[in-house]
Amino acid sequence: MSIPDIVYKGHGTGNDFVIYADPDGQYEPTAEEVRHITDRHFGIGGDGLIRLTHPRDVSDLGEATVESLEDAGAQWFMDYRNADGSLAQMCGNGTRVSALFAQKVALDSGFNPQEGDSTAGEASAERSNHAFILGTRAGVKKIRAIPDDPVLGTQLFQVDMGPWSVGPADEYTVTLPAFEGRAMGTYADLGNPHIVVVAQNHSDDTTLKRQAAQSDLGEVSQLDLTRAPIVYPALESGQNVEFLEVMSTDSTADAGTANMRVNERGVGETLSCGTGLCASAAVLRGFTGIGHWTIGVPGGTLRVDVEPDRVLLTGTARIVARIEL
Repeated sequence: MSIPDIVYKGHGTGNDFVIYADPDGQYEPTAEEVRHITDRHFGIGGDGLIRLTHPRDVSDLGEATVESLEDAGAQWFMDYRNADGSLAQMCGNGTRVSALFAQKVALDSGFNPQEGDSTAGEASAERSNHAFILGTRAGVKKIRAIPDDPVLGTQLFQVDMGPWSVGPADEYTVTLPAFEGRAMGTYADLGNPHIVVVAQNHSDDTTLKRQAAQSDLGEVSQLDLTRAPIVYPALESGQNVEFLEVMSTDSTADAGTANMRVNERGVGETLSCGTGLCASAAVLRGFTGIGHWTIGVPGGTLRVDVEPDRVLLTGTARIVARIEL
């Protein structure tokens, strides 16, 4: 078996993972082992598996990629696998859980901010000034621990998700299996592919009103996302599909609120998807010009700040168990 005897269970706003450290590069899992351990009935259960290891110990990375990651300061790499065993380029919630895991198990990462509530100014400053540099298949991500927030919660981490891109609006038609109606979707790239649908709108923004009017899928809360949405034209790589209910926009404050549900490729519906949140905010920025979004998902609330050359994702992380197999 190529999984160690001791693993941990963690989650980022309900997006849950089996995670373990592999500092010596001994435990690269097979697809079958990933499927088994993430099975919610016969294994531990999770949306995916994270092996935290060194870039040189990841077999699918080429030498040029390894050197690029190391030159950028990434001592550790998030080797993330979807629950179906497939490799994943990126997982936004997984990066926050990886950062917390690095703290909890005291990896030699240079990332050791104070644990616990950061209510004191000195502690808050110390938590905010440390960064965990993490390699992923979508490049290097920098994660900072930040002070608690009354809306977002405790044990918060902000991830610099790097560059983003959004395609032309409404290039894709989205339907759901055995579900009446359709909607139009917009492509977004956050290191992995997304199709974002504005399915409902409660704001006064005229563009968002037009977007939502193109959807006759009904209420986002009632959608059946247990099976993968059908996207046309199809993407060869597959995709995550996000369905948005926009609650409010304030162009003066450059802020908006929305709710999101998501079906992730290789997994199914999850309680949260970090890259999906960033893709959603990037698409909403294109429609409204608003760059700062507070977005609710079934697993909690996160903040997404879309800047011209990067996206910042802020949310909670938890380690909930140490498990001996």
